[in-house]
Amino acid sequence: MKKSLVLLLLLVAAVALAQQPAPPAQAGAGTSQPAAGAAPPAATGPKITDANEYNAYLAAVNTPDPAQRAAALEAFLQTYPNTAVKEQVIETLLRTYQQLIAADPQKYTQKAMDTAQRLLQVNPNNISGLVVLSYYDRVLAQQGGPKADQLLQQAREFGERGLKQLTTQSKPDGYTDEQWTKLKQDFRIIFLGSVGHAALQARDYPAAQQSLKEVVAADPNNFTNVYLLALAYLEPVPPDTQGLFWIARAVTLAPPQMTPTQKDTIEKYGLSKYARFHGSDEGWQQLLAMAKTDSAPPANFSVKPAPSPSEQAGLMLQKNTPEQMEFAEWQFILTSGNQQAADQVWNAIKGKPIRMVAQVISVSGNTLQLAASADDIAQNKPDVELTVTAAPAPGRGPRPGAQITIQGVPSSYTSNPFLVRMGDGQLISRAEAPAETRRSRP
Repeated sequence: MKKSLVLLLLLVAAVALAQQPAPPAQAGAGTSQPAAGAAPPAATGPKITDANEYNAYLAAVNTPDPAQRAAALEAFLQTYPNTAVKEQVIETLLRTYQQLIAADPQKYTQKAMDTAQRLLQVNPNNISGLVVLSYYDRVLAQQGGPKADQLLQQAREFGERGLKQLTTQSKPDGYTDEQWTKLKQDFRIIFLGSVGHAALQARDYPAAQQSLKEVVAADPNNFTNVYLLALAYLEPVPPDTQGLFWIARAVTLAPPQMTPTQKDTIEKYGLSKYARFHGSDEGWQQLLAMAKTDSAPPANFSVKPAPSPSEQAGLMLQKNTPEQMEFAEWQFILTSGNQQAADQVWNAIKGKPIRMVAQVISVSGNTLQLAASADDIAQNKPDVELTVTAAPAPGRGPRPGAQITIQGVPSSYTSNPFLVRMGDGQLISRAEAPAETRRSRP
């Protein structure tokens, strides 16, 4: 899979991260009461025992303007670097910077990421720090650049740590069970998105499928995740046909911000995968229509695979007799693995004079190596060995690359590598037209 295909899309919508409320720290004995308008102190957790520190804390967290609040929280941490509520203050600062990202993404995204790193230095298992870094490392990786792979790997590592932490994370103060369940699910989807995306980039397709499938089930209209899920199913060999639905779904979800070239690239990729599997583009438009209205493939979803070479050989003989076929069709059937069809063709042409146009590959005495099918001509690979009754006079014989009309009688063949041996050969004339399968009937 080309890396550019995975990193093509820069369109990950911003989500609300780490939005749990941070109640003011509990005051210890001898401290002043909360300022007017402040939230009541938490029932549990670290305590501030100094009244001045406690009042400074309350003033900072209750500053209404986000930019001013961020400055106040930074000042508090400068003044009280060893405060008992350091983790809680940095977490509040993190949420504040996230509020400011909408106003200035370039400035505040980096501040949020730096603050998340500070949070993990205080507590390596802090769920808010893990979710912010997992999400934004993934977003930055999608923008490409020399550090894209490293950023995506970091996003996966933070995601895996976050998923593990979610299994033991206790409900914060101030949350109902319903709210905490919802928040954990939101975090889980962010973590899984990073894990699945990085797994896809690493060609760990089973892990990518497992993670991204859950992400898409939670948000079936997220174009980026749907597109990545399609790749996770279509890039393995052999591909999983579920991916054909998801790539069609991605085509229909392509957002307006995408350029026509990007949209065209995705649709061409999907159509190519579909036609290669199905054998033609028949049914592709119907699949697009289904994917536009259905958010997931139906339980009975399937795409009929293209006939195998053996099946195609049988179908070819139902339409035409060997005598009506061209050399390239004989070649396909003789190498198809369908022995019954191969015997039918060979018995029809063996021992019978055949005239055809071919391209000279090499000449040695009275033996010519020739290419008669278009594919073999393009590869300069012989598929006919002709033995002529008399060797051409020196300097008078055909040269490599020349197209000539020959006649010969098939005597034997090998299927791998394919080569038909002909005796009683005659050089009829040079040919003007391409050598592709022009011949007389046997």
